[in-house]
Amino acid sequence: MDSHPRTPAPPHPRTHPRTPTMRHILSILTLVLPAALPAQQVERIVLEGRDVAVHNLVGTLRVEGGSGDRVVVEVTRKGREGGRLTLATGEVRGRQTLRVIYPSDRITYSEVDWFGRTSFTVNPDGTLDHTNDRDGGWHDRRRVEVNGRGTGLDAHADLRVLVPRGTTLALHLGIGETTIENVDAKLSVESEGMRVRASRVRGSLAVEAGSGGVEISDVTGDLTVESGSGGTTVNGVRGGALHLEVGSGGLKGGTFDVTELVAEVGSGGVRLSGVKTNRLRVEAGSGGSDVQLLAAVSDVAFEGGSGGVTLRLPESTSAAVDIEASSGSIQSDFEVSSARLERRELHGKIGSGAGKIRIESGSGSVRLVKN
Repeated sequence: MDSHPRTPAPPHPRTHPRTPTMRHILSILTLVLPAALPAQQVERIVLEGRDVAVHNLVGTLRVEGGSGDRVVVEVTRKGREGGRLTLATGEVRGRQTLRVIYPSDRITYSEVDWFGRTSFTVNPDGTLDHTNDRDGGWHDRRRVEVNGRGTGLDAHADLRVLVPRGTTLALHLGIGETTIENVDAKLSVESEGMRVRASRVRGSLAVEAGSGGVEISDVTGDLTVESGSGGTTVNGVRGGALHLEVGSGGLKGGTFDVTELVAEVGSGGVRLSGVKTNRLRVEAGSGGSDVQLLAAVSDVAFEGGSGGVTLRLPESTSAAVDIEASSGSIQSDFEVSSARLERRELHGKIGSGAGKIRIESGSGSVRLVKN
């Protein structure tokens, strides 16, 4: 037996977590910040040519009149992962095109007070138009889903587009507010969702909006609107043809001096005042129609499903009248001569019968009212 006492082993040193130094913190920030900074910087993209296009899946779109002879697009990438978005330019289907490319089919649009969810299809090149449908291009599209909350790529791009006078510009947006102000150009705008607003437009304007509604004022030139839901308000259109197609939400507005006015509304009714036009066509599924004409018109036609029809006419109106009301009454402030009044039908003429007024109503009364 060993008579010498054992020397105790030295205590095992404890390991303590190291407190990060300022140097470590700065190193971490250096790694993170470069990826975040580009998402807040404004990038200027110049598109050559007089016929250009812009495509973006998510974000606001603001269009304004610009100087010079080229379209300038200011892009601000936003969202927690905005730095992952990329920008692509070049010729696409015969026109210079800017595309914002999203590396995911699930996108979160969290910076706005929107709690919806929607989906739409995107072409392989990042464009939103469907001009190649007839060639079978729809087979190659992918479906993108955008949510106001939840999981997905938290990224979007806000665009400001400066448009020189006389330019032809096609704008395609998935989800986001669209605002157009003080532009003299040939514009077409396609939006899958959220409201479209336009004012002080010269040239021509064509709007196709899926949902969210449309508000347009002060347009000189041709105006075409196709709106799915949310209602449409149009005021102050002159000089061209006015074509309005609204799925639901109704149509209202006034002060028109156009070559023709064609309005088709599924539900919500039609309320238009201060109309000057040579040709008027109105089709309303439900909600009724109330239209005021300020000047003599050569050709008027109404088809109403339910809710009735009220047509307000100047006292000097002269037109042949053919009215059919399946249910409800027929009332006229004008004397209708050579009239043939049958069960819910009125055929005759006002004045010399120079123009034509044809009205068919499914339910509700038909009224001809003097202004």
